[in-house]
Amino acid sequence: MNYRVPVFLLALALTAPAALLARADTALPSAATIDQATTSKLVYGLLSDSRYAYRPRQLDAATSQDVFKRYLESLDSGKQFFTKEDVDRFAPLAARTGDAIRSGELDPAYQVFAVYRQRVGERVAYARRLLRQEPDFTVEERFNYDRKDVPWATNAELDELWRKSVKNDWLRLKLAGKPAADIRKTLDKRYDTLLKTINELKGDDVFSFYMNAYTSAVDPHTDYFTPRTAENFNQAMSLSLEGIGAQLQRQDDMVVIREVVPGGPVAMDGTLKAGDRIVGVGQGRSGPVEDVIGWRIDDVVGKIRGAKDTQVRLEYIPAAEGVDGKHRMLTLTRQKIRLSEQAAKGETMTIPGVGGEQERRIGVVKLPTFYQDFEGRRRNAADYASATRDVAKLLAGFKADKLDGVVLDLRNNGGGSLDEAIELTGLFIEQGPVVQVRESGGRVTVNNDRNPAVAWDGPLAVLINRGSASASEIFAGAIQDYGRGLVIGETTFGKGTVQNVVPLDRWPASEKERFGQVKLTIAQFFRVSGSSTQHKGVVPDLAFPASVDASEFGESTYDNALPWTRIAAVPHTQYGNFAPIVPRLETLHATRIRADREFQWWEEDVQQFRTEAAKKYVSLNEAERRAERDKQEAQRKQRQQIRKELGLPLDPLAEDSNDDGLTGNERDIVKDAAREKAAEKRPDPLLRESASILADALNVLEKDRPLSAQVLPQSTGPGRWAD
Repeated sequence: MNYRVPVFLLALALTAPAALLARADTALPSAATIDQATTSKLVYGLLSDSRYAYRPRQLDAATSQDVFKRYLESLDSGKQFFTKEDVDRFAPLAARTGDAIRSGELDPAYQVFAVYRQRVGERVAYARRLLRQEPDFTVEERFNYDRKDVPWATNAELDELWRKSVKNDWLRLKLAGKPAADIRKTLDKRYDTLLKTINELKGDDVFSFYMNAYTSAVDPHTDYFTPRTAENFNQAMSLSLEGIGAQLQRQDDMVVIREVVPGGPVAMDGTLKAGDRIVGVGQGRSGPVEDVIGWRIDDVVGKIRGAKDTQVRLEYIPAAEGVDGKHRMLTLTRQKIRLSEQAAKGETMTIPGVGGEQERRIGVVKLPTFYQDFEGRRRNAADYASATRDVAKLLAGFKADKLDGVVLDLRNNGGGSLDEAIELTGLFIEQGPVVQVRESGGRVTVNNDRNPAVAWDGPLAVLINRGSASASEIFAGAIQDYGRGLVIGETTFGKGTVQNVVPLDRWPASEKERFGQVKLTIAQFFRVSGSSTQHKGVVPDLAFPASVDASEFGESTYDNALPWTRIAAVPHTQYGNFAPIVPRLETLHATRIRADREFQWWEEDVQQFRTEAAKKYVSLNEAERRAERDKQEAQRKQRQQIRKELGLPLDPLAEDSNDDGLTGNERDIVKDAAREKAAEKRPDPLLRESASILADALNVLEKDRPLSAQVLPQSTGPGRWAD
């Protein structure tokens, strides 16, 4: 059977063992299952073969040590559980790592995890004992929370680390106004939940951590997906799933509805509300209802999801009745749910004319990811999800409304489909090359936009930041190389590699999904100029202050990332050259932000954040922390008052920005979801300033004909900003 697997330039995601919650008292196996052993061999076969992997890596002695080190750090990233003595005793297991993966005899993974479980239990017991007495917050102490580069600690050193950690947890709650009895209860429950979380992890989880320690040793963007993880990944890329249309969250031992997805079965039925607790799930109209209290969230979700037009029965407790309320039953028919909240969105901004300048209306497209429903595209479905399709519809509306320009917001867009990056670029240029892809053997393929149609031929700006990666960098780089639009913001992430998802079931010819998938790096991409974005990213034409230190976040922070390089450029159209106008735009930008309070506040916040982050510690002195808290609160109140006086949009979170000392699962789920929605409506000075810069460019080019001739040569194609 021939497989055509999609090509991705993927967003970045962080996972940790503690992200999973499961049923109590899960028995941990001491060895891999037959399927896991087979999977391990298959993964090794892929990653060591140059026919598949761009940079294959053999499991020699050095690599074995590297994989084992990554496995330890995946379990204990803060080096707060394993002792130095533990790690020293693991040395023989580390040496066996390569043989274990090649043979599928994964005993080392389970042996280490058994010790990890034990150490978590010991540390939690110690932390709970510390709660018996309120700490002394009058002494001068620091809690150093950054442990990335510290050596493994002795048992006595861990005692001291945990003493300070518990003290910090207590202080945060105290500063939030909690009495000692409530603090003790909250923290005791928090630490107990941590213990349950780890004790309830299953053999599949251990296997996944071990395999991903191996894949991450090959390169930063190679991953192993279990069948369930693969399903979730595909749903995220396609912006669709088959289910009931509710976002769920685990709280204590119950699964709670966090949000209702508009248009889904839950929303259409109207019975279930945010905050309702799901305590049982049954299949079909008459199947037995399983009690799901204490289950891990992904197991509950697995029971609720199912094929379109099938039924699921839910036993639930309404939020208003509390945890001891009357249980009720509801039958819902599953449907295909479009995750529209994560799709491209458009809005129109009006930039007032200043000093006699014309008022400008700028269309904004916010694109969170380069999504595509690969299966729908393969079937040529009429309505398959596509970032390019959705953006094209928004652009058509902007064109009909005769807007003056468009800003495409790619901030924190971590990538997605390579095809979408190419096709989206094609909405703004005529036919031509978009990106070059070099395979492991050295062959270079030029990927072209072959559609001569242009959806938007007018003024364009692209807004980027450090979180813009991969497919975002392809698009922004192409727009810059073509001189098609202004690129504004921060230097991007610097990911210049291409990944492919390979289903492992293709080799044993499995009738069902048993072995999962591997997302592996198969190529490196280059701009049409020949330059790589690897490490260097896309440098904006007009730069905003860097919100994140490049040494803390970006491709260059990975110790095994590919180096930067370049290849030959390919011929392409040059619609414009913005270098001559950039100094004028920078001057106008600098003048405007001197009077822009919100932009100034953003700069202040960035500087404060970076200063605090550079410290890598917090004070454990109550008076000092309270003074910091009071200063921040006063600053927020002052800014809100200034907003009122100047007629600026108010910050919806101004009264709710203090640290409450709680974790996500300890907060009121409904209120927390509402706060998250409110955060999306906070003033966005960077977006407004980007639109203003685009308006400046229009005004300057219209008035300065000689400059316009330099920047935008005579052309009948897209890119004519001024007649």
